[in-house]
Amino acid sequence: MIDLNDIRAGLTAGEFFLEYLPTISLQDGRCVGAEALARWQRPSGIVAPHDFIPIVENTPLSGLITYWVIETAAAEVGDWLRANDDVHLSFNVPPELFGRGGLEYVANKTGLKDLSRKIVLEVTERSVPDKMGVDAIVTASKHYGVRIALDDVNVSGANLIVLSRCHVAIIKLDKTLVEELGQGREEPPWLAGLSSLLGTTPLEIIAEGVETAAQCVALRRAGIRLAQGFFFSPPLRAKPFVEFFLARLPPVPTAP
Repeated sequence: MIDLNDIRAGLTAGEFFLEYLPTISLQDGRCVGAEALARWQRPSGIVAPHDFIPIVENTPLSGLITYWVIETAAAEVGDWLRANDDVHLSFNVPPELFGRGGLEYVANKTGLKDLSRKIVLEVTERSVPDKMGVDAIVTASKHYGVRIALDDVNVSGANLIVLSRCHVAIIKLDKTLVEELGQGREEPPWLAGLSSLLGTTPLEIIAEGVETAAQCVALRRAGIRLAQGFFFSPPLRAKPFVEFFLARLPPVPTAP
């Protein structure tokens, strides 16, 4: 049974590492960003994120892991982030860290503060249950100059209204919604609702868990521009991720 002491010891021992999940443009297939994901390699094997992330939530260790993720990502892919204009790098951040000054400290320490327009901070929908919570986080984010994404969003009529009234920059559709798309299935009502929302707000949507070409077609038809999932790539270590990014760059035009 894993506990907080095990996780803390693993972090201290250097057992944690990062993988990067590419974000793909559904319009042209380019890689336009990545999500940094914490992984844990114990001597006995890999520990699945769902086996340790819930344990650290709402504890001081959650903040320590977040800072470690940001510092490590800055060291591993900071040069990639600086060298490419139209890309982003996202981090999962517990809402309780907003307003404590820790994010500003680590941004200054890593040099990422100068790249704030390319940084996305993700918070889960379940951790900010109402519009007031979202607004508090958005207000704090303006101090850092970063964009905020609501992660694992399950769309319904009720929270579509909330999403339309708050000022997060991005929502990430939970993979259980994406599973409803494609393969001859009738398009679910929420897809039309999102399409309408995209037409009336500057909101960006990223679909998670895309696994088929049919899902890509349905999402693109609804106006959703960005996606993540195994259809494109699994999470990658830093070097393979940069190679993946370069392989998806459009060809350089040649003179006639």
